[in-house]
Amino acid sequence: MNINERYKGIIDWFSVNMPIAETELHYETPFQLLIAVILSAQCTDKRVNIVTPPLFADYPTPEALAEASTDAVFEYIKSVTFPNNKAKALVGAAKMLVEKHGGEVPDNFDALVKLPGVGRKTANVILSVIFGQAAMAVDTHVFRVSNRIGLTNNSKTPLETEKKLMKYIPKELVPKAHHWLILHGRYVCTARKPKCEECGISGFCRYYEKKSGKIALDLK
Repeated sequence: MNINERYKGIIDWFSVNMPIAETELHYETPFQLLIAVILSAQCTDKRVNIVTPPLFADYPTPEALAEASTDAVFEYIKSVTFPNNKAKALVGAAKMLVEKHGGEVPDNFDALVKLPGVGRKTANVILSVIFGQAAMAVDTHVFRVSNRIGLTNNSKTPLETEKKLMKYIPKELVPKAHHWLILHGRYVCTARKPKCEECGISGFCRYYEKKSGKIALDLK
């Protein structure tokens, strides 16, 4: 099976079986999603969704959060990973949004990555989810799953994975494909013990081919 056949099989299966694929982070505005994604770094979406409702209620806008102290924000997010650093990042990002962008979340990569707490992955999430741009955010799930199933050839870095995925996935499907891979890695192709018996794309999976000792082309 060549790389084009593998991509086509996997994309076709997800297109039919997961036509709707969205972030599991809870948000109502672009600003709230930005805050949630910053908090989600090395932390579960479930935990982020627990801490954000009171934070959003008391600091619903960049203007409100920009006036907060990092100590005050820390109290809301102390149960997430690296709360001290993230509290500083949230306040710093809010201040920059107010001072540089009129309180609006920017729609371009270069402006986003200048915000405190925003790296390449976070910027791509915002561009993809909020603005519908063809931006592939590579988190731990996307990185692991892409290598395991054979969409990438043992990529060593998230950027390498991103470039490979962007090369083969149709531009209009990139925002949705990001969530396909995340959700597949979260619930089926799990890190320690992938659930191959439940997997609908096993017929196109490099890992399954090696595990089973045969090429199984019949989709489940």
